[in-house]
Amino acid sequence: MKILVLNGPNLNLLGLREPELYGSRTYPDLVEFCRGAASAAGAEAEVRQTNHEGVLVDWIQQARGVFDAIVLNAAAYTHTSVAILDAIKAVRIPVAEVHLTEPKEREPFRRVSYVGMAAEAVFSGRGFDSYADAIRHFAAKGA
Repeated sequence: MKILVLNGPNLNLLGLREPELYGSRTYPDLVEFCRGAASAAGAEAEVRQTNHEGVLVDWIQQARGVFDAIVLNAAAYTHTSVAILDAIKAVRIPVAEVHLTEPKEREPFRRVSYVGMAAEAVFSGRGFDSYADAIRHFAAKGA
């Protein structure tokens, strides 16, 4: 099973950006964590990050026929991007929405999720473990 883990804007700043919310671990720590979680679940994970919406759309489109599932933390684009929603719907690859924090417990604008409108599952509020939960979800069902 091949899982594509996509991360959106500002996740490259983990460890620096609002550590009281996101913790002190870095983006390289997250990449290593996701690869380890996938390996432990009998899967393979490719982990990518971009600050650009169009790049996320391109990666989602390019995943078709290459990956069995997508774990997506679209970050701020979760709440704004119809383009990402449309890409998810178009490729018909199972997607899990992931967040380090719990959006429902934050600012009101974060309670709207365009990604969630097409995701088959949402894992949030558990820090890095939200990613492990999503990876195990797909590995257990064989995507």
